[in-house]
Amino acid sequence: MQTEFNVLFIGDVVGRYGRRILRSEIDNIKREYEIDFTVVNIENAAEGFGINKKVYAELEPCADAFTLGNHTWDKQELINEIQAMDKVIRPVNFAKRAPGVGFRLFSVNGIEVAVINAIGRIFMLPVDNPFYEVEDLLESGLLDKAAVKIVDFHAEATSEKQAFGWYFDGKVSAVLGTHTHVQTADNRILPEGTAYITDAGMTGCHDGVLGFNKDEALSRFLTYIPKRLKVCKKNLKINGCVVKIDSKSGRALYINRIDRACDI
Repeated sequence: MQTEFNVLFIGDVVGRYGRRILRSEIDNIKREYEIDFTVVNIENAAEGFGINKKVYAELEPCADAFTLGNHTWDKQELINEIQAMDKVIRPVNFAKRAPGVGFRLFSVNGIEVAVINAIGRIFMLPVDNPFYEVEDLLESGLLDKAAVKIVDFHAEATSEKQAFGWYFDGKVSAVLGTHTHVQTADNRILPEGTAYITDAGMTGCHDGVLGFNKDEALSRFLTYIPKRLKVCKKNLKINGCVVKIDSKSGRALYINRIDRACDI
């Protein structure tokens, strides 16, 4: 059995241009970094707000697991569709009666992998405590077979993300932040062996505001009048990170950022 296990994590895919970049670049990145397992956050993949069956079908071949966030239910049809999406993981600390699952287990070449999605509470909608929910999951025994454990922590506040990383240092292989769409330069291995980054970044247009047209975003800030945001298509990039993990101990060996321009 191989001892080093390479995980590719792609930050929030925004709209149709984000989807095009993902489809265009994902295979090249997998080959370049000899990737064993891929996780992609797609909570913004359907024109920036949520996902649906059509979008999932389009992206399904690109990754082994897909995570979500606060825009999970923006497309109401997902409430009835999510159960059939066997790679999709919504935040584990959503209400217990919410459809879908908060973690999934995968087997890759004899290596068991757990992917967990959690969402923060600061400046976000009310949810259960992500620290307690993930801790309870880890202590439940459900993930004991998986040495490799990846957490997508979808949160607004940098402080909450950093605290979450420290709390689970040594308990999971990686805590990878999403939601704020701006890649941070703090990728590191924490003292007990957990790979950490506050935000993996965004896959989509980087000449707007969080992947959307800057004029419409500016209008909102200048007038406070609600205006529908549309995704933009300039300065397209794919953001994410590669994490190398010891498949026996579950400890991360390194984490490198990906910030790659794409011409499509």
